[in-house]
Amino acid sequence: MPNNNVVIQQVVTQAQSGTWRITSFIDSGQDETNNFTGYNFTFGTNGALSASNGNNSESGNWSVTDSNSNDDSNDDIDFNIMFNVPDTNDFEDLNDDWDIVSHTDNRIQLRDISGGNGGTDTLTFERN
Repeated sequence: MPNNNVVIQQVVTQAQSGTWRITSFIDSGQDETNNFTGYNFTFGTNGALSASNGNNSESGNWSVTDSNSNDDSNDDIDFNIMFNVPDTNDFEDLNDDWDIVSHTDNRIQLRDISGGNGGTDTLTFERN
């Protein structure tokens, strides 16, 4: 099993390659994918994150980090998303330190288990 630094670099390289769209977003059991239809996401260098549908755009930050000092567990790698938006904005729902379920050159699947209500959120990006 590769150490987390290698996996983190793989995910960063994959995310920075091209633009992405959300193909699934389940927020505590509710399918909210349609809130992001038409948006293209760009995971830029230096942590810059943007989403645009041609008319509207949002910006924020992203990173991939090791949330634990134990280098042997891939479960500790977080895909962090933070849009600079008010709580009432749909993009605020994406703000989280997501766990990476799987990643390829064309798909990144993320999951978050809420500490409060125990609900599970899932988020899938696919490359355009």
